[in-house]
Amino acid sequence: MTLLEIKEIHSFYGLAHILFGINLRVEKGEIVCLLGRNGAGKSTTLKSVIGLVVPRSGSIQFKGREIRGKLPHQIARMGIGYVPEDRRIYADLTVRENLEVPKSRRNAAVQWTVEKVYSLFPILQKLDKRRAGYLSGGEQQLLAIARALIGNPELLLLDEPTEGLAPILVRTLEELIIALKHEGISILVAEQNVNSAFRIADKAYVISKGKIVFNGSIDELKQSEVIEGYLVV
Repeated sequence: MTLLEIKEIHSFYGLAHILFGINLRVEKGEIVCLLGRNGAGKSTTLKSVIGLVVPRSGSIQFKGREIRGKLPHQIARMGIGYVPEDRRIYADLTVRENLEVPKSRRNAAVQWTVEKVYSLFPILQKLDKRRAGYLSGGEQQLLAIARALIGNPELLLLDEPTEGLAPILVRTLEELIIALKHEGISILVAEQNVNSAFRIADKAYVISKGKIVFNGSIDELKQSEVIEGYLVV
């Protein structure tokens, strides 16, 4: 089942043309990595899906329904979660309070509660009463993902989740992403480092200057010349 299908979208910031006819697909149960260097258009692609940027043309369908032009909160209620690059946690609230702020109105097969989140993120349970502003970068990233889960998403968009994290935390995050797949959540990850994609993804797209220059399986990516030309290894 195709969960997300992006067809020929063109996105702009003001007069600046950022995405040029992007095509991308996420099937149910997949982890898909959108790879590229800084400024390639990864974040704009995710923002176009969640409605923070509205493409001027093209189509974005979620479970066969057109979502281009809908507001971000409408898209979230349809079953798409979004974790931005800057995380946007509430620094003055505790970990638990951050998780209690979002209240899902969506009926889903899997209902994520604070307790269920803690079962998957035991480190957050230990930090339950700590203010989020005092968490490490890795802990804040886990909290941002946990908060997105409270919305009961079927599809999770992660923007540069490993950026700035120590290698041991990167591996922890990768294990978590794979665990979420086993929980029935499909994931689209915008990422720079191809080695992380090798470890977690089923399929990859490579974007450069707002255009897709490769799409295929991880095995195909490993054999492709685009690694040397377009990616950070």
